[in-house]
Amino acid sequence: MAVNACDAPIAPSTTARWATPVEIGVLGAIWGASFLFMRVAAPEFGPAALVELRLALGALVLLPFLWKARASFPLRLWPKLAVIGAINSAIPFLLFAWGAERAPAGVGAICNAMTVLFTALVGALFFGEKIGLARSVTLGVGFGGVVVLASGRIAGADIGPAVMAGSAAALLYGIGINLVRRHLTGLPATAVAPATLLCSAILVLPFGIAQWPATMPSAHAWLSVALLGVMCTGIAFVMYYRLIARIGAGRASTVTYLVPLFGVAWAWMLLGEAPTLRMVIAATLILGSVAMSQRAK
Repeated sequence: MAVNACDAPIAPSTTARWATPVEIGVLGAIWGASFLFMRVAAPEFGPAALVELRLALGALVLLPFLWKARASFPLRLWPKLAVIGAINSAIPFLLFAWGAERAPAGVGAICNAMTVLFTALVGALFFGEKIGLARSVTLGVGFGGVVVLASGRIAGADIGPAVMAGSAAALLYGIGINLVRRHLTGLPATAVAPATLLCSAILVLPFGIAQWPATMPSAHAWLSVALLGVMCTGIAFVMYYRLIARIGAGRASTVTYLVPLFGVAWAWMLLGEAPTLRMVIAATLILGSVAMSQRAK
C-alpha cells in the first residue's frame, strides 16, 4: 500500500508516546495481511473483480472524510484525481492481485517494500531531485534483491512473473507518490484517499463486471475481500493519517519495514507458505536498502 501526505506532526501526549509504536505495529500487521487476503480471494474472484470490490469498500469507509472536504474538490480537479488514482491504486492493486494468483503472499509483500526506493528513483529521474551517491548505491542493492527474488522457484513454480508484477506495482506507487506531492499538495490527505479510490473504482468497474466469476466464490473468499477493502484499505488509511498528524510522515513511514515481515509471517502461519532462503535473502537486501536510503536521506 502506498500513501503520502505532508501533514506536520503535532506534539505527542504521554499516552501517544507509548501508543504510537503499538499503532505502527498494528498497521504493519494489517497491511501485511492484505497480501494474505489477496492470496485467498484472487483465485476465486480473479484480479479485476477482487480489486473492484476492494476499491469500492475502501472508498465507502473513507467517504465521510471526502464529504466533509467536498468544497476543496471542484469539478476541474477530478480528471487529475482519476489519473493519479489509476497510477496509485487501480493498476498497482490489479498487479498485486494478479501476482497473488501465481506466487505466495510473502512475495508481493516483499516487492511492496520497493516503493520507497522507486519513489526516490522517480523523483531523481523526472522531478529533478538529488539522491546522491549513497542513495544510488542503496537503490542498486534493493534492485539486486528483486533479481534474487525473481530468479527463484517455489514448489517447482516460476515466481518471476509475480515478482515483476509486484515490482511494477511498487514503481507505480513511486510515480503516484511523486504526483500526489506535486499536484495535490494542500488538499486534506484523508479526503484525497477516498477521492482517488472512488475514481479508481469507477475505472475498474467495467473490467470487474466483465470478469465477474461464473461460480459463486466461497465464504472464505468473500470474507477476505471484505477485510481487504474495509480493514486493509479503509480503516488502515485512517490509522495511517492519524499517525502522520501525530508524528509526521517520515516517522510514520517506518511501517514500511513491518509490512513484508507480517506479510510473510501471516502467509506462513495461516496458509503454510513457509519462506524460502531466497525470499529471506531478497527481503534482507530490499529492507536493508530501504533503511540505508532513509538514513542517507
